[in-house]
Amino acid sequence: KLRIAIDSGLVITEGDLMQERRHDYWVISHLDDVQGRPAPTPACVVQPRSVEDVVAIVNACRENNAALVPFGLGSGVCGGVIGNPEAVLLDMSEMNGTRVIDETNLLASFDAGKNGGEAEREVAAKGLTIGHWPQSIDVSSVGGWIATRASGQFSTAYGNIEDIVYSIEAVLPNGDVINAGVAPRASAGPDLRHILMGSEGTLAVITGVTFSLRRAPEKQSYSAFHAPDMATGFEAQRHIVQADWLPPVMRQYDSKEAQRNFPDHARGEDSLLLCVHEGPAARVDTEIEAVAKIAKDSGLDLADATVCEHWLGHRNNVPTWSQFLENGIVLDTIEVSATWTKIGPIYEDAVARLKTVDGMLNASAHSSHVYRSGLNLYFTFAAQPSSPEAMADTYSTAWRHVLEATFEGGGGVAHHHGIGRVRKDFLVCDIGASGVDALRAIKGALDPEGIMNPGVLLPDA
Repeated sequence: KLRIAIDSGLVITEGDLMQERRHDYWVISHLDDVQGRPAPTPACVVQPRSVEDVVAIVNACRENNAALVPFGLGSGVCGGVIGNPEAVLLDMSEMNGTRVIDETNLLASFDAGKNGGEAEREVAAKGLTIGHWPQSIDVSSVGGWIATRASGQFSTAYGNIEDIVYSIEAVLPNGDVINAGVAPRASAGPDLRHILMGSEGTLAVITGVTFSLRRAPEKQSYSAFHAPDMATGFEAQRHIVQADWLPPVMRQYDSKEAQRNFPDHARGEDSLLLCVHEGPAARVDTEIEAVAKIAKDSGLDLADATVCEHWLGHRNNVPTWSQFLENGIVLDTIEVSATWTKIGPIYEDAVARLKTVDGMLNASAHSSHVYRSGLNLYFTFAAQPSSPEAMADTYSTAWRHVLEATFEGGGGVAHHHGIGRVRKDFLVCDIGASGVDALRAIKGALDPEGIMNPGVLLPDA
């Protein structure tokens, strides 16, 4: 019936693509592959070329009560995509066009399947920037940024995706096309963009995105500091941002991560704070001077700022999961956030709990997104349990320890990777039982047949 609704050549039922679209980049999906439990292939992969194609696909799936799983470029790390032999996999990668770049109004519109790195390079050629730099920028789609409510590495000054997106085009489960956002700001009821952001394919298919751009910065410069411990560095970051200085990048690594990532720049048991400053040259120069004074007054020492250049040059280099999993090592990153008064205890508690996990090789963290009222922590763990059969349980235990430490410490359990499957049982920690019920009601109203990416975001009933 899909072949009747759209060009039959867009419907794929065999070949390598069926294998490649079985899941996203979630560690557990790769572990299952390595250990001989591969996710099944979907019923078919469909590659729309237009919004009209997406409408036809959504209508066909609804009318035949077939599950529909949107797929951007597969860089998600929370289990947002798992193969289902009864589901249609909606591969958006062929909807990758640039619709318009408006240099006067600083707007750029793209199809949802547009590669993020390609989008940034296209606007950069005109002296502009989207200002959104996730580590996955060259392997993620702009629609995926919206679906997971993503953050980028320059967020401290430029904001997260919700601060950068101007409008969103999407196809609802009933086949209607919605365009949310027509002006720089609106007081037109609840902002429907925020229903779509973070929806992870459960409420609609995102088909187009318009971003509010910035002009490329006049100058970029760096500063770096040693802090005797994480708490001292956190306090320095608080003073910096609450004084209204906003280095786009502020990243503080604990001693383990400093030694692992920057061995030539690490100093003993100190943590390491990196700042990237950019914007008008006069502001950059003033900011560097002010940040250095705050850091000194907070008990930090100057470090070699060339460490920032090293980070910039290697920031998106990520090893593949398989090289670890095949050697019996299970690992992942977990990003959370909390207010300034709560983040330090959460860091200490989560690391301590991780160290109790069987076979734990590394338990560490760094901060990477800073706000006036708090900051994010990005935990990294790696464990080698006594047997390959224990790897999945070890993984789950490590995740549970970090999320429970965060919840019990008063923090938020999901900062920028989304919920997917790995966090859905912890969604209640962030939004409460009433919040979960409210999301269920929205899901039920928009998708009464429940065809959109079942098993993701919302906990099982």
